[in-house]
Amino acid sequence: MSPHILTLNAGSSSIKFSLVDSGGARMAMRLVGKIEGFARRPTLHVEDADGTARADRDLSASEAHDQDAALTTILQYLREAAPDAAVAAIGHRVVHGGLAFDGPVLIDDAVLAAIEALAPWAPLHQPHNVAGIRAARAAFPDAPQAACFDTAFHRGHAFENDAYALPRAFYDEGVRRYGFHGLSYDYVSRRLREIAPDAAAGRTIVAHLGNGASMCALRDGKSMASTMGFSTLDGVPMGTRPGQLDPGVLLFLMTARGLDGNALTDLLYKKSGLVGLSGVSSDMRELQASQSPRASEAIGYFVHRIRYEIGGLAATLGGLDALVFCGGIGEHSAPIRKAVLDEMGWLGLACDEERNLAHATVISSDGARVRVFVIPTNEELMIAEQTAAVGLRQSR
Repeated sequence: MSPHILTLNAGSSSIKFSLVDSGGARMAMRLVGKIEGFARRPTLHVEDADGTARADRDLSASEAHDQDAALTTILQYLREAAPDAAVAAIGHRVVHGGLAFDGPVLIDDAVLAAIEALAPWAPLHQPHNVAGIRAARAAFPDAPQAACFDTAFHRGHAFENDAYALPRAFYDEGVRRYGFHGLSYDYVSRRLREIAPDAAAGRTIVAHLGNGASMCALRDGKSMASTMGFSTLDGVPMGTRPGQLDPGVLLFLMTARGLDGNALTDLLYKKSGLVGLSGVSSDMRELQASQSPRASEAIGYFVHRIRYEIGGLAATLGGLDALVFCGGIGEHSAPIRKAVLDEMGWLGLACDEERNLAHATVISSDGARVRVFVIPTNEELMIAEQTAAVGLRQSR
């Protein structure tokens, strides 16, 4: 039996997973997949490391009505598809690490309790991350399990990039900017160093654009600032989340419209962003195919906010040497990349249309002062590497 690491990213209606061979000199992705559509129309999709489909089928409600059932289905599939794989450790993506966690940790009862206590800080994600951990611990009681935090990569920001202008006691209690998508930024920064080490050593902005979206300013691969803050709501608009929002709007909705905390949570996490602006969809592909003027306006707003944040992050860095697109939209939507770059020539950004349409690794024009890259992210591999570093080492 060959030792493998199982990675899990548990959400409200899906579980993403991967099986990573950890027996060789380097980690090797073997299978990557997801079960999505809990309580609606659950499906299982699995691919090889090279993107070849291995499974694509509908599931019954009993196979995926919650994290426990979905994990059971995943494990049954893996036993059949990879019978030689022994699960040596399990790595979990955990969205919020708060003040306590600035790197991956081996999960014990105290760590799990601390992660669960952060649920009010990330209500859309944290409870489901915890449910995934509990399900995996029950299924693999003897395997080391590690928590890999999306906030950890951003810890260590300067005070001015970390604080809100509230009474200092709130900052001391943990009300500060954390930033998210850290697993993605960590992976992309490493890949950029392999592809273009001179660019990676300079001032870089990475745009992780997908259903969840944020941007990060890096200097020599280290996070200096992020568009996301205390929660996953801030910064650029997302599929169902608004991005930057005047707090006065929330006060108005509370006092003039009578919305309570539960109603605001539902509005901000599930009904805003692209779906709220367009009334059509949270999916960028559906918006781009739509003839609705509101879909076009939602896309325009999305692009505008990306350009706005690029300007602010470049100011934080004191200039810009490289821009990287990643995430589902960043990696696959040539029109969005072009729309962003076409209005940023003043910063030295210029798009080569042929390269962009081909989704080349470098899509900037020859002679452009700032190089622009498209780098597919791999959060699963990052989780596996972090899990090996703490889970396998500490279990020996």
